[in-house]
Amino acid sequence: MTSLPQDIRSCTLCAKRFAATATGHQPRPVVWFRSDAGLLVAGQAPGMRVHESGRPFTDRSGERLRQWMDVDEATFYDRDRVAIVPMAFCFPGYDAKGSDLPPPPICARTWRARVMEHLQPRLTLLVGGHAIKWHLGTPNVTDTVRQWRDHAPSVFPLPHPSWRNTAWLRRNPWFEAELLPALRKAVVKELGQ
Repeated sequence: MTSLPQDIRSCTLCAKRFAATATGHQPRPVVWFRSDAGLLVAGQAPGMRVHESGRPFTDRSGERLRQWMDVDEATFYDRDRVAIVPMAFCFPGYDAKGSDLPPPPICARTWRARVMEHLQPRLTLLVGGHAIKWHLGTPNVTDTVRQWRDHAPSVFPLPHPSWRNTAWLRRNPWFEAELLPALRKAVVKELGQ
């Protein structure tokens, strides 16, 4: 019997779906967790750079997320301390306009509950709308992130750190002024940095 991470790495449920996208790629589940990690980064789905590298958040979104957390790469990628679990483990592909497709729901239906049973995080970062909706049941990212104090200090809902959300960050200066200091304090408490 294989381990849960190995079962996920072997998954090909979306092979036909991915072959039909503009990228025509094969599944490559990016699995980055161990059961004893105290911090969970619950994301959306890997992008093309992550698909190619096999490491989560190896892109500009990851740089911004690490900046928000105020952690270096070595700490962020320490699987004994940080579990990175997206709503879909594979890059979903691009649509005809070149935008990332959403995480296929079949991935969360197949793996999410099993992975969450495997983990016992003390601090959870919900990165983006798909993770926020699954974990908190709230569909509106801005409203949920604005009400972050309702979930802190153990859960922090966050917008996706994509460059596409730069305008959102400018429109919501409270995020940087109020939420990020509290997030960093919680990260330091959990990771001991």
